[in-house]
Amino acid sequence: MTNDPIDWQAHRAETHHLGRLQEFLKQIVYGGNDGIVTTFAIVAGFAGASAEGAEQVGALAVLVFGLANLFADATSMGLGEFLSTRSQRDLYLSQRATELRELRESPAQERAEVVQMLTERGLSGTDAAVAADHLMKSPELVVDMMMSYELQMPDMRTATPVADGLFTFGAFIVFGGIPLVPFFLRPAADPAAIWLSVAATFTALIALGLLRWRATEERLARCVAETVAVGGTCAAVAFAVGALVGGLGG
Repeated sequence: MTNDPIDWQAHRAETHHLGRLQEFLKQIVYGGNDGIVTTFAIVAGFAGASAEGAEQVGALAVLVFGLANLFADATSMGLGEFLSTRSQRDLYLSQRATELRELRESPAQERAEVVQMLTERGLSGTDAAVAADHLMKSPELVVDMMMSYELQMPDMRTATPVADGLFTFGAFIVFGGIPLVPFFLRPAADPAAIWLSVAATFTALIALGLLRWRATEERLARCVAETVAVGGTCAAVAFAVGALVGGLGG
């Protein structure tokens, strides 16, 4: 038994296996899936189009539109994630300041709320009252409880809007570029490029599912199947729209 202070960062990494992958999993999965689907929509739409002359557009058009969409949407997604995280953090800090002020101005009311929260979570009235008296000596702890239990807001004080935006942007570019790779490697008129892009897309979705499995340690089949199903559904919709528009154009 030791009374040495715990290094929480090391504890999270060693005991709970929480690292960069887990910290930015949301941004990686969100950005990666959106990148794959957005870029493959260009490929699928082209493949589904049957209008006369569509074949002559060739791989060059897929690359031009695909790359344009890839970087434009990646930038939009990255900046959107930055603004979203920053707004959430600002809202959290504003509400936390309000709770601290209420705690100073109306301690009796706040103590009553603490007692109620504790009784709702299984403590007897007597034990809750005693615990509340002790907790009220630590306003920061009480406010943390209020933010979590009363307002149901996750702690955003350590949020990193810039890093969130960069991870979203990077995942979008890395995964979203995969469906376009065959069009760099095959001749413009080669129809096999489209089917190679289909294979590359599903490979990217599987890789994203494996990354999700590695981070969460949930069931492998579920992580991969869900990721592929979501991306595959979006790809099928893009293909169907391309076929419909191409048919109308024909």
